[in-house]
Amino acid sequence: MSILLLVIGLILFIGLVIVHEYGHFIAAKRGGVEVEEFGIFFPPRLYKRRMKGGWDFTINLLPLGGFVKLKGEHDSDTETGSFGAASLSTKSKIMVAGVFMNLVTALVLLTILAAIGLPKLIPNQFTVKSDTHVASSKILIGYIEPGSPASKSGLKSSDQLTEISQKGYSPVAIESTNQLPKLTKAFAGQTVKVFYTRDGHQRHAVVTLLSAKEVEASKKTNDPKGYLGISPNEFVVQRSTWSAPVVAVGLSAQITALTFQGLGHALEGLGGIIAGAVTGNTPARQSGQTQAASQVSGPVGIYVILKDGSTLGYQFMLFIIAIISLTLAIMNILPIPALDGGRLWITLVARGLKRPLSPKREEAINAVGFLLLISLIIAITFVDVKRFF
Repeated sequence: MSILLLVIGLILFIGLVIVHEYGHFIAAKRGGVEVEEFGIFFPPRLYKRRMKGGWDFTINLLPLGGFVKLKGEHDSDTETGSFGAASLSTKSKIMVAGVFMNLVTALVLLTILAAIGLPKLIPNQFTVKSDTHVASSKILIGYIEPGSPASKSGLKSSDQLTEISQKGYSPVAIESTNQLPKLTKAFAGQTVKVFYTRDGHQRHAVVTLLSAKEVEASKKTNDPKGYLGISPNEFVVQRSTWSAPVVAVGLSAQITALTFQGLGHALEGLGGIIAGAVTGNTPARQSGQTQAASQVSGPVGIYVILKDGSTLGYQFMLFIIAIISLTLAIMNILPIPALDGGRLWITLVARGLKRPLSPKREEAINAVGFLLLISLIIAITFVDVKRFF
């Protein structure tokens, strides 16, 4: 089941790219601008098909996004049917259409999830309390201490803990994260059965817990240990009725604020890296690297998140897809060269100054932005590989 959900998650992620580019495609068609190519991912090209409308549909190798190639994309082009010849209003609509589609996708997904079951993943997550109830609650294994009883018994992160039992006694249901430490303390030093669910199958592990003496002794060291050696997490799914659209909008605003907060921390980290490199302050540079890297993730990180999330069910998977869609909308509206927002702001500034950019200068700005973006993605990929593997 988890493999199927992973595949569905990856397909939905690709779907976000298609939805984004489809926004550009439709806006261009309605604005009278001719479309030459609709591309999924970036070249080199793997597949090409000529469509009835006279444009090419392509699938490319590099999974870094997608694109819609328009006729005469330079702002200074004047040929009929070209992007350059379109009005400023039409150009703006084309450039923000992808952002609009990703935003709508996120709101639709979050509205559906709020109605059928929305995971609670954010502290103080927005909701309408009077119209929200807990649909389900699971106790999941988070961090596992290396060499701990849990680690030796084969328990894994994301396993759902259900019961724990001592020989000769009935199993005790694990119903909260606060209850688990009390149970393991009560069974300290004894061999118990820990019942859990993994990939939809009920299992159990025979575990010999650490004794109270061992745990107390570890507290005096830099490596304190627990009786079982895990950090449990509570996975709560909440459900709303009439307020589902309100929850979607409020949660989107909350995630947007957190995204900008994360970007702020990433920029602070980048500043630390630059300052450390210039001054030769190695601790400052390393601290900056850690801070910046902790706020971002690339294709590898997204794959790992979807892979791990596939064990938590379709609701978690859809929530992650909704967050990614919202993040794509946010990032693409920012004034970053080579992205939609960057091209929009460059066009607006040029029109405001009444000095249209020459094709050469426009290409140079977008090329530099694209190279910086690709370099950033490559760097983030290396960070993700180091982080997850």
